[in-house]
Amino acid sequence: MNKIIVSIALALILIVGINKVADVIFYTEKPEKSAYQVVNIGATSTITATETSLESENIMGLFASTNTSDGAKIFKKCAACHSIAEGGANKIGPALWGVLGRKAGSLSDYKYSKAMAVHGKVWSFEEMNGFLTKPKDWIKGTKMSFAGLKNAKERAAVILYMNTNTGNPLPLN
Repeated sequence: MNKIIVSIALALILIVGINKVADVIFYTEKPEKSAYQVVNIGATSTITATETSLESENIMGLFASTNTSDGAKIFKKCAACHSIAEGGANKIGPALWGVLGRKAGSLSDYKYSKAMAVHGKVWSFEEMNGFLTKPKDWIKGTKMSFAGLKNAKERAAVILYMNTNTGNPLPLN
């Protein structure tokens, strides 16, 4: 047993010693100025009103090329965390019955992330489309871990499906 302990200690001393000797032999000075300059660290991308309206037109146009049955199939990805039936209970995520037209983070019986609670916007077609594209980018700090739906037609189908699962659907014009 003593031989094993001494062998391990000797190996550690050798490794540390070789490392120190290598640092002395191959010493390099850190440059005063970094070779790679990162520009605009604090800059964020902003969406202009024309880009928003263009995105709005795109999602509205996609409603004509899809239907609620396609949305119901795609919504199965969401059903693990959300219920959509009237009177459905909250799961990992909040119940989505009547979500379109409702203020974000407004269900009283669900504990939203702080980011979602202060988001304050109403779930319109455009807002939901942006959120479903990549939730963590749309609302920084959301606890929704879903990666998003990259396919615009799938997003349109899900949004159309969610719009039919409400007592007061939003007009499609």
